[in-house]
Amino acid sequence: MRASAFLYPWDVNGDPDAAERVAALGVRQVTLASAYHSTRALTPRHPRHRLVTAEHAAVLYPPDPDRWAGRALRPREAGDWAPGDAYGTAARALEAAGLEVHSWVVLAHDSRLGAEHPETSVVNAYGDRYPWAPCIARPEVRALLVDLAAEAAVRPGARGTELESCGWYGMAHLHAHDKIGGVALGDAAQYLMSLCFCDTCRRGYAEEGADPEAVAATVRRALEPVWAGRADAHEAGWPGVGRLLGAPLAAATLAWRTRAARTLQEEAVAAVRSAAPPGFRVLLHADPAPYRTGANPGVDPAHILGVADGVVLPCTGGGAGAVLPPFAPHAREDTVLAANLTVVTGMGGAPGRLAEDAAHAAALGATELRLYHAGLASGPDLEAVTAALRTLS
Repeated sequence: MRASAFLYPWDVNGDPDAAERVAALGVRQVTLASAYHSTRALTPRHPRHRLVTAEHAAVLYPPDPDRWAGRALRPREAGDWAPGDAYGTAARALEAAGLEVHSWVVLAHDSRLGAEHPETSVVNAYGDRYPWAPCIARPEVRALLVDLAAEAAVRPGARGTELESCGWYGMAHLHAHDKIGGVALGDAAQYLMSLCFCDTCRRGYAEEGADPEAVAATVRRALEPVWAGRADAHEAGWPGVGRLLGAPLAAATLAWRTRAARTLQEEAVAAVRSAAPPGFRVLLHADPAPYRTGANPGVDPAHILGVADGVVLPCTGGGAGAVLPPFAPHAREDTVLAANLTVVTGMGGAPGRLAEDAAHAAALGATELRLYHAGLASGPDLEAVTAALRTLS
């Protein structure tokens, strides 16, 4: 199976051995971040630093001044953690080592945007804003994300792209110094806490036949047992959403959110293809449950495989059995179904099981592997990856 390792530019730049070390793993491709959210990242092998702090979401290349001139919403350049054309410098080094480079673009996940333009953020049923989560239904946000997708994806030399967070973001985020674990939430409660009630989304619910005030009040009422610590907190799946919210309101909210997400995804992919050379592959990080939010937003498998060239699916910890089968029946001969497996032990990965997990994913329809994350992994983790890829080849 073709395998690609995720990397940040700062994993490569300033380390003359990095590109060859990645190539020696046995991967053919690198998925290299060109637009990324704020993070704090370990660099265990870099000769000049051990920790990189990316203070805010940023593009890791110089943005086109003509594209963004006069626009209030625009991407920010990185600071000293990725100065200049950090992406381009790293990409050239990786290409020189014989690796194919694809861009990695994070879209609807930007805390600085929410801090500087709070009106762009998701607003929950209690009136709390989520500054890390732009509301993708808002026209000004969509315009930003679509243009960012095209610019950040089609970098010089890139052979394809992966669009992460191309859909709804919600409550779960791993925000700075998160302290939200006091009440355990099932995924149904997470959905209710991720519903947006900005003016655009209120109009959207009304278009679907639901009174937005009634939706918000029902959400708050449904969550009271959750805050009290009763079993409702652990309602699971879409049936759980229906039990908490009521089937008609649940259907109305999902219909609006699905419409907003689908059209964003269609517009973003079309913008990338319009800017890209022939043969450029466009993949989306995704989940087959349409109500899911986050880095792998929920999609309808049949629809998204009619839009993009494929998907990247979260398969760590036995997840392959839940996410791959819904996509496999809709795959064309050239469709990419990439199983994303964490290979960092300290982040819940199991690099020692990589060969077994890859074979299981392939049996379920996976055509490629994504390895998260070559820059963050320890030496022993990378040795396990190398051994597994040698077995798989």
